[in-house]
Amino acid sequence: MGIFQRAHDIVQAKTNKALDAAEKPDEMLDLSYQKMLEQITQVRRALVDIAGSRKSIELQEQQFQHTIDHLQDQAKVALGQGREDLAKEALSRKAAAQQQIDQMEPQRTQLTEEEAKLTQTLTVLQKRVNDFRTQKETLKAQYTAAKAISSVDESTAGISKSFNDSGAALQRAQDKIATMQARSGALDELLESGVLEDVGGGGDDIQKELDQVGHDAAVDKELAALKAEVGTGAPEPQALAAAPAPVDAAPST
Repeated sequence: MGIFQRAHDIVQAKTNKALDAAEKPDEMLDLSYQKMLEQITQVRRALVDIAGSRKSIELQEQQFQHTIDHLQDQAKVALGQGREDLAKEALSRKAAAQQQIDQMEPQRTQLTEEEAKLTQTLTVLQKRVNDFRTQKETLKAQYTAAKAISSVDESTAGISKSFNDSGAALQRAQDKIATMQARSGALDELLESGVLEDVGGGGDDIQKELDQVGHDAAVDKELAALKAEVGTGAPEPQALAAAPAPVDAAPST
């Protein structure tokens, strides 16, 4: 196979594939039905033409037959009057007319046969067209139903995809809400523990000073107690203040 033939086959195959994709069964059926009707119309026209030609020959034959009959009568009258010459002339014309009829007879017979064939062909075509019309309407109904089912299937597939997308969006929303709830709970725990007391711009300065003083006093008290326990330090200021003053000795006499 030559390269040009192969290229031609590839192009033809692609063209046929494109045409198959573009064709619609209902339109194809209507087009085929229309072509069949056109064929029937052509056959009918041919049948009318043949029938007209046959009828024309028959009319001519009838006219010639009338002429023959008339000449036959004239020949009889001429013989009755003793005019053999006129009778002979009438019979000669009669023979010429009969010759015309004999020549047209094969044509009439042929046209009659053709007319019969076309009539039979028309009958067969008409039956085929009627059967095709019934099948066409059935197939068109099936195609319409199939197209509707296909559309429903596509819609169902779209709905399923939408449900899947909606389900994914719902899951993402639930995950985000759960994350926000967890974060809120963690903030509440941190606030309760005091870790995030300064969040929001700082606390009360006076309260901070008071808290520091109390903390320092507690530390000093604990340090003094520790010194007293180990005996390495002076008594606590509170202890010194609480001890009684020494009594002076009585003057000697």
